[in-house]
Amino acid sequence: QLQLVESGGGLVQPGGSLRLSCAASGVSLDRYTIGWFRQVPGKGREGVSFITISNGKTDYADSVKERFTISGDNAKNTVYLQMNMLKPEETAVYYCAATDWPRWTFVLDHPGSYADWGQGIQVTVSS
Repeated sequence: QLQLVESGGGLVQPGGSLRLSCAASGVSLDRYTIGWFRQVPGKGREGVSFITISNGKTDYADSVKERFTISGDNAKNTVYLQMNMLKPEETAVYYCAATDWPRWTFVLDHPGSYADWGQGIQVTVSS
């Protein structure tokens, strides 16, 4: 049974940086695609960044390109999301999620493509 735990959230000033971690246990991530999503109250989950562990392929929402970087550490079974130049409107609960479907069979940024989710972690961007 795959379990995901997010860490690294908190309060940061506009323009600042945070690094989120998604630690997996129970199953190796090497056959998974991991996605980072975020959600604000009253809205659906928005896909932010994605990585397929087996080949390292990454994808990003247009709104975070050049500012966010997703990476994986196979030895630690952990995926990271480095977020730079954060904006107040990026305040949200951030979730990591996992799917072991072949990449060509699902919509990358659709939450329904992912079976396993972490509990979420708050990121607040405010002065």
